[in-house]
Amino acid sequence: MNYTDFFRSELDALRDSGNYRNFAELERHCGAFPSATCHNGPGEVTIWCSNDYLGMGQHPLVLDAMHAALDRTGAGAGGTRNISGTTHDHVRLEAELADLHGKEAALLFTSGYVSNWAALGTLGARIPGLTILSDALNHASMIEGIRHSKAARVIWKHNDQADLEAKLACLPANAPKLIAFESVYSMDGDIAPIAEICDLADRYNAMTYLDEVHAVGLYGPRGGGVAEREGVMDRLTVIEGTLGKAFGVMGGYIAASTELCDFVRSFASGFIFTTALPPAVAAGAAASIRHLKASGAEREAQQARVAQVRARLDQIGLPHIDNPSHIIPVMVGDPVKCKFISDTLLRDYGIYIQPINYPTVPKWTERLRITPSPVHSDADVAQLVAALEKLWTQCQLARRPLAAQ
Repeated sequence: MNYTDFFRSELDALRDSGNYRNFAELERHCGAFPSATCHNGPGEVTIWCSNDYLGMGQHPLVLDAMHAALDRTGAGAGGTRNISGTTHDHVRLEAELADLHGKEAALLFTSGYVSNWAALGTLGARIPGLTILSDALNHASMIEGIRHSKAARVIWKHNDQADLEAKLACLPANAPKLIAFESVYSMDGDIAPIAEICDLADRYNAMTYLDEVHAVGLYGPRGGGVAEREGVMDRLTVIEGTLGKAFGVMGGYIAASTELCDFVRSFASGFIFTTALPPAVAAGAAASIRHLKASGAEREAQQARVAQVRARLDQIGLPHIDNPSHIIPVMVGDPVKCKFISDTLLRDYGIYIQPINYPTVPKWTERLRITPSPVHSDADVAQLVAALEKLWTQCQLARRPLAAQ
């Protein structure tokens, strides 16, 4: 077999289908987000697809905390948490996270992907006879953790309480069960019926595992997520989140009982055998969490900007998925045109929005995933909408009926 030819042919097939991913080489400007320099493109650009939803990666309190920790502790953690890498900053951050979610404890990981993979993988592998009931649209990290665990798994229709109950009812009453789902689903922006799922968990004696990565910092009076907003955090067995989106830094975590967190800490290979986050990163994340616990200004400004962008898209008839979250999926429905629009936005308008194509979303649901933030300006919005309107016409894409003026 000619391995190079095989790799080349597979990549060519991706390019021909419109699903090959080109990376824009971006350099964000400290204190000026969403502005950035694209080093392999047009130069100065405005980012419209960042998961730094509130611009906290540029917040002075976060940067000051990281600078101070770097000067105080140095660069690295020194190793794995089990050997030489548990630092005072890690412990303080875990205390902030436990407090954020009203849980006894929290456990820090190097990313949200790792926290899902390690926690679900460990619970599934170590609890005898556990069946994990997984929402059909769960993130790849949850799916991989469940697969890795080799536990029995049941897939239930996305956000379908009736289907979930039917699946639960088929399992033995005394068998251990865990319902794994997300609050905000990142591609369609829809939100799970958390309270109703908790009702089913109570009725069928199941644990619950809620991924809040696209909700922490953004919802609830202190940024605890959708579960905090709806007053159901205490009903969830495990809340999983990230520090790399609305909190603007890096890392993932779970929050749960002392015993569950200690169990995962003691048995999860994804925790035991990896180097800990640098203390400066932990300090920055803790500062971001503390600020967003006390300040709702960023959340309010983001919600207002999201509403503004939705209204402007409606005025020109661009199809986007109506949902109750901060994520605006603008539907293209063609992989080649989706990539063309993304490339043209970057090259001709200085607007950076990555195309979302298969396998991230099903074929023929290709989209531009727009994430307005409180640091986007009215001028940024006007430029985005005008560019999209021109490209929609150029690509001869369908529009909605125009909104009432």
